Amino acid sequence: MLKKIAAKVGLSLGVAALVVGGTGGPAAAVEGAGYVGDGYANSGAGVWCAQKLVNDLARKVGQAEIAQDSRWGPQTKAQIVWLQQRLGLKADGIVGPETGNWLLYLGDQYYGGKNGYCYWNLPSDWRLAGMYVPTRLS
Repeated sequence: MLKKIAAKVGLSLGVAALVVGGTGGPAAAVEGAGYVGDGYANSGAGVWCAQKLVNDLARKVGQAEIAQDSRWGPQTKAQIVWLQQRLGLKADGIVGPETGNWLLYLGDQYYGGKNGYCYWNLPSDWRLAGMYVPTRLS
């Protein structure tokens, strides 16, 4: 009986180690988190995340906020273009990995960051995480 209990405990610990080990390491682009904007995702969680995080950044500098309605439209695109211009990025109004990096890195860390809900819904390669990056946003 002790052997059966020990075997179950060992199996449980082995599965736990695989789960913990599988979630560690450097973050890479989230597979399946596609671009957001004209010609790409124009509704849903990715759009809401872009709206939520860009609003957080706009609020920090006194810029007007936009509706967080999960629908891509002219106001959302204009807000993304504003952010891209402010950061010196290509101002195309599309949330790709570079813009996604900045939104996740600078935006509300409850939703952004490497562990927030939006990390799984915005394209990113998270290359900004390990360095200090001075911006014109601050």
